[in-house]
Amino acid sequence: MKEVLYKDLGRMGYLECWEKQRTMFDGMLQRKRTGQVCDDVASPEQVGTAGVIYLVEHNPVYTLGKSGKSENMLVSEPYLRSIGAEFYHIDRGGDVTYHGPGQVVGYPILDLEQLGIGLREYIDSLEEAIIGVCREWGIEAGRIAGASGVWLDGGTSRARKICAIGVKSSRYVTMHGFALNVNTELRYFDYINPCGFVDRTATSMEVELGERVDLAVVKERLVAHLAEKLDVNKISRAHFIERLKDLATLYIIDAGEGMNRAIIENYWMTIGTDNKSTNYISKNGRIKAGAK
Repeated sequence: MKEVLYKDLGRMGYLECWEKQRTMFDGMLQRKRTGQVCDDVASPEQVGTAGVIYLVEHNPVYTLGKSGKSENMLVSEPYLRSIGAEFYHIDRGGDVTYHGPGQVVGYPILDLEQLGIGLREYIDSLEEAIIGVCREWGIEAGRIAGASGVWLDGGTSRARKICAIGVKSSRYVTMHGFALNVNTELRYFDYINPCGFVDRTATSMEVELGERVDLAVVKERLVAHLAEKLDVNKISRAHFIERLKDLATLYIIDAGEGMNRAIIENYWMTIGTDNKSTNYISKNGRIKAGAK
């Protein structure tokens, strides 16, 4: 079973998080092309895993996918700025959507080839994970034919969307992901045709249940469902740090001038393995472990 690291980024601005995604995405593509990771794109999350899942809350922001239509943005950018919201054209699929406080946004950056699945199966797995989370709170959710994401009452005139999904893939490496409305302030959806639909609305877990939902618990259950549907073993960053410490005791480290074992914890960037050794690459240089 492959391992996927997950990390809760807390509240983070969209642009900062987008750049973080792209750094990881570029690093994983570099690793696939060459078998190595350059220092300027390396990251600890890539170590020995099939990728990473970031969970985050954004400040109010609207994003328009590469195939989206600008007319689905119903107000001007100056108006958005006046209500404290940002706007970005981005490189995922799909149309316009909103991210904001009270919403769990997930960015799985995964190598689907390592997971042994294709893009359609991957998107199905994301949807199934969200449906499973909703079911735990007594919310019956599902799909609508020809429409991405997760919906309630999908076959009726009352269809409403609880989770948007939009991804990008290159060489079977993914980025972007999903946005689950938990305690989201839904008035922000009034300024767009969500995902390009003019006759369907958005909803949230809070609205459906009539009470606020613990965001931390939703995140915990969401990661569990994703791990099950993607058939991966999830590990936290803290767990991974402990594994690196264990490695430091198992190998004789040739740290080089001015370096020591502490650099593994404090400055490590990525790890690459072959049949003979394990190499640590830091911002300050290369640390080579002893032979296995």
